[in-house]
Parts: sequence; C-alpha cells; structure tokens
Amino acid sequence: MNSCIFCKILAGDIPSKKIYEDEKFYAFLDIFPAGKGHTLVIPKEHSADIHEISSDQYGALAATAKDVADLLQRKLSSEGTTIFQMNRESGWQTVFHIHMHVIPRWSDDALHKPWDIAPAVDSDLVELQRIICE
Repeated sequence: MNSCIFCKILAGDIPSKKIYEDEKFYAFLDIFPAGKGHTLVIPKEHSADIHEISSDQYGALAATAKDVADLLQRKLSSEGTTIFQMNRESGWQTVFHIHMHVIPRWSDDALHKPWDIAPAVDSDLVELQRIICE
C-alpha cells in the first residue's frame, strides 16, 4: 500500500510516537489528538476497513486496543476511555487503514458525544428489524 500513511509509518518512512508494539499491532500517539494521550492502534497487515479485515483479526485489534486503553489509564490516571473505530467516508474514516482511536477521558475535557440522543419511533424499529432479519 504505497499511498497508505499508516503503512508508511509501519515501514519507518514517516515518524511516529510509538507507545506499544507487538508482532501484529502498532500503537502511536495521534498527531491530531482529540485529547491528552489520544492513541491510534493499527494492525501491521493492511486492511482498509471493518468490511475487509477478518473477524479474527478484528477481534485481535479490539483486544490490543483494550490493552492500550489499560496502559493509558494506568500511566495517565484518566477517569474514563472512549474508543472509536470508523469505516469508510460516510462513517467518518479519513485514513483507509483500519484503526481504533483510544482516547483517555476526564470529566472536564472538551469532548462531547457525536450525536444527539433521542428516542426512536417504535414503528421505524419494527421496519428496520424486518428488513435486517428477513
């Protein structure tokens, strides 16, 4: 993946601030952080998104993100953690190498939920259930 910025980071062509690495995954500080300690966790094997990666590899990515979250909480004494994993342009993905954002959180940080919480209409849920399950 010659044009993938994360593959270039893995190849050592672009510098990063590594905080974790094992044989299959690499984690580094985000250069556009949402908050203190915002870390990206990526597989060393390129997959564009959740629809391309195997279920086993995705599970291992999630487990690594949990380990990184625990490391960040322990070292930064954060009060909480937010983990995002976005897919494709409409899903807010901007780098097309699957990755998880692990963001340490504090009660007074400036982050907020990315959507407004509102109740669903039951008939809409029934229709969606019908479409998905038929």
